[in-house]
Amino acid sequence: MITKLELENFTVFNKLKIEFSPKINIIIGENGTGKTQLLKAGYALSTTNKISESDIETSLTSRLLKLFMPMDDKIGKMKKYGADEIAKIKITFDSEKSFACSFNNNSKNIAVQENNDYFSYESQSTYIPTKEVLSFMKGFTSLYTNYNLSFDQTYFDICSLLDLPEVNKDKLHIKSKWAMEEIEAICGGKFKFYGGGKVTFIVGDDEYSANSMAEGFRKAGMLSRLLETGAIAPGITGTLFWDEPETNMNPKLMRLFVEILLELSRNGQQIVIATHDYVFLKWFDLLKDDAKEDHIKFHILYRDKPTDEVKLQSTDSYLQIESNAISDTFNDITKAQVRLKMGALGK
Repeated sequence: MITKLELENFTVFNKLKIEFSPKINIIIGENGTGKTQLLKAGYALSTTNKISESDIETSLTSRLLKLFMPMDDKIGKMKKYGADEIAKIKITFDSEKSFACSFNNNSKNIAVQENNDYFSYESQSTYIPTKEVLSFMKGFTSLYTNYNLSFDQTYFDICSLLDLPEVNKDKLHIKSKWAMEEIEAICGGKFKFYGGGKVTFIVGDDEYSANSMAEGFRKAGMLSRLLETGAIAPGITGTLFWDEPETNMNPKLMRLFVEILLELSRNGQQIVIATHDYVFLKWFDLLKDDAKEDHIKFHILYRDKPTDEVKLQSTDSYLQIESNAISDTFNDITKAQVRLKMGALGK
């Protein structure tokens, strides 16, 4: 699992060092503070099977370009605008394996600065992007490979994982099987994957197009399938990165998702989530169980007002979050509602 990620002069960051919990990490912050960039940087460097050991600089450069899609497809465009020093990215794993690279404005490829037994890290990560993919999965991997689509590589990667064959049920983790059953129960049926991106939804003896299902259910179906194929296997696979899992999800589904993620983390799955949603965030705070040794680390990205520099606050307690845009907005709504009622009473 990942223990630390360090970014210097990279995208929106001047200098940032984030230390991860081995269990659940929740990243919050206003738009433009770099939540997705942080997730993608961690994913890019923690998925070593996507990088050629014999030509690491060219291979990793290509991977970063496909994930971040910078202007003109140039690695130098990912350097923070106006920064004098070179851009650097460093990742460290729990076994003290680490890797660091750098690039400048005019760089054609990244330059390796540190390679401490990097390729012996074999626990491959999974990234679930904001948008569900079941609605456009058929033929997507072929189109992505052959044409210049305006999708970053997280969508290609997730479609490839979803199209893997399922693991023998006897080899699935007990909590993976439990989560799949819970998802099937709340969706009222099961998503069936035929290969080649063809996905349907089965209810009893009836079969429907996956596109006829609500987007929140399709997101649940993605998680279930990743567990079914072993792409997510607690205690075995690498970090699960999930960008805004709550998007287009009914709030009633959020509690189940949080319960599943907590159970996976209790059994060895490291999870890094970026979220904007108060309900999703609050369920983690409410369902955390110290008796089960839960550990949730909140990472808050915010802009320092005098310098406009993106900074980080990390805390183990939701109540200790100093700059919480999500909670502040929720409080503003509550205050506005009170003022409205008081105004109505005064008429």
